[in-house]
Amino acid sequence: MSKMIFVNLPVHDLAASKRFYEAVGFTNNPQFTDDTAACMVLSDTIHAMLLTHDKYRQFTTKAIPDARTTSEVLICITADSRAEVDDIVGKAKAFGTVIDPTPTQDFGVMYGRSFEDPDGHIWEVMWMDANAVAH
Repeated sequence: MSKMIFVNLPVHDLAASKRFYEAVGFTNNPQFTDDTAACMVLSDTIHAMLLTHDKYRQFTTKAIPDARTTSEVLICITADSRAEVDDIVGKAKAFGTVIDPTPTQDFGVMYGRSFEDPDGHIWEVMWMDANAVAH
């Protein structure tokens, strides 16, 4: 069985965050969604758990940072092409969030851009030409 990753993110407005993640390509798994959390699925192995602040506090005693002013994590996902990188970031831009909060990376065989979700969590989208870097 493949290992799975569940990225747990505190969010201020669960409904708005669900709409945003659906807009950039995630799907909601209603089996693990209620009024305090939403399981947003990117692939069979990658899930984002969006948690209200009250729900998030059930898992840690640490303060919840404001991701708009504090960097707590950079999340990077892969894309199948440069065009898909731009497409995903374009969907985030259409939602009105911050685009390219980290510098665009264009190394010819590797291309990446980024966006922030409504709470300021940074997602990077990266394409790499596996054939070019395998040698």
